[in-house]
Amino acid sequence: MDDPPAVDAVDAIDSAKTADAVDAAPRTMGRRAARTRGLILDASRRLFLERGYAGTRVNNITDACGISRAGFYTYFRDKREIFDTLGEATYHEILQVIALWEAMPRPCTHADVATWVWQYFAFMDRHGAFILSAQSGPGDQAVGSARTKMELRVVWLLGVHLRGRQRTPTDAPEALGLAVQSMMDRAWYHCHGQHLPVDDTDVVATIAGFIMAVLTA
Repeated sequence: MDDPPAVDAVDAIDSAKTADAVDAAPRTMGRRAARTRGLILDASRRLFLERGYAGTRVNNITDACGISRAGFYTYFRDKREIFDTLGEATYHEILQVIALWEAMPRPCTHADVATWVWQYFAFMDRHGAFILSAQSGPGDQAVGSARTKMELRVVWLLGVHLRGRQRTPTDAPEALGLAVQSMMDRAWYHCHGQHLPVDDTDVVATIAGFIMAVLTA
């Protein structure tokens, strides 16, 4: 598959506007308001993981934040808007992490790749809880379709960056991107979600070694 998953012009414009809105919203508020909004998002991210989207109610979120329901509705219409906001921020940031391959030296070294894996783990530290909980999100077809489109776009872009550095380029960049991302996600989950007693440095070095092997084979 040499062409990216279809993303039409309207989708691209809407995604850009949404990403800008997610980033800009706290800057248009006062410091206290931005802090409260951040608390709501952080609490929701955690509750979606612990209770699932359907099992999380607005009062669970307000209790976790120590705010009133009226205070909640000052910032968000409902929990669906929170889910959408978290999803949009996650998608926007993972694209930025993948784009870091563009500035990496050619040829890259094991240390270069390890640095990037650390950056991916840092991204997962911020957004991993939401990613793990997203499967229990709103069940309507539009959400499922959008999630599939974004996931395919991410693995395709990662695969294209890797293919461009392979000694023997793959014919399926989306498969390569999916395999590498899945390896990193699973490793992060075991280390930071399940807290297995395995040193992060060893894990990152091992992942970087696998990626280098794929590039140089």
